[in-house]
Amino acid sequence: MPAPLLSLIIPAYNEENRLPDSLEKIHAFVQAQPYASEVLVIENGSDDSTYEVAEAFCRAHPGFSVQRAAARGKGRAVKHGMLAASGQFRIMLDADLSMPVEEVARFLPPLQSGTPIVIASREAPGAVRYNEPEYRHWGGRVINAMIRLLALPGLQDTQCGFKGFRADVAEALFPRQTIMGWAFDVEILYMAQLHGYDILELPIPWYYSPQSHVRPLQDAARMFKDILTIRRNARRGLYA
Repeated sequence: MPAPLLSLIIPAYNEENRLPDSLEKIHAFVQAQPYASEVLVIENGSDDSTYEVAEAFCRAHPGFSVQRAAARGKGRAVKHGMLAASGQFRIMLDADLSMPVEEVARFLPPLQSGTPIVIASREAPGAVRYNEPEYRHWGGRVINAMIRLLALPGLQDTQCGFKGFRADVAEALFPRQTIMGWAFDVEILYMAQLHGYDILELPIPWYYSPQSHVRPLQDAARMFKDILTIRRNARRGLYA
């Protein structure tokens, strides 16, 4: 069978409560599209029934599948999904759908026109945030300022969990990925810039989820450590 146009990749860790509603919304979206799609749920090390919930849904819905990554780490789950996918265009989605899944349709025109990478942005002109506490917003801006200063100048929002890649670009970048935690986005985009791939920031509506797994202070410290690792990897030529 020919490859689907679109692969949607959903990393899922301890998402038994949010996943069923999100999968229903994703199913309704892909069913309404005129092109073929596949949806991959990548479960990695959950302590709850995430895998069983996803497996039950996927059994009842053709085009949906669930796989297990080797261990915990959002970066590991996304890498697994990007390399297991077969779509011409591959888009990662956070399981909470803090960006409505209907916005995926806006990623495809630039990707189909040749843009290698399209990333959702909560900071690009035209983006709107809903219900986000002030402390979370400004904490995120501090982290992103650190990322821009040390790794990715010019990008306003590297950590929104919705990113799209052409298949050839995903297959060039993700095998080189070494960061398996939250900073994997920074490493992938750092490599992309290093190799001359254009990155388009797409302004989106974004809805804060109080059940977010993000822990601002711990994640900022871990991000700083991982950025130093990325810079060290680059000096050693690991991304060449």
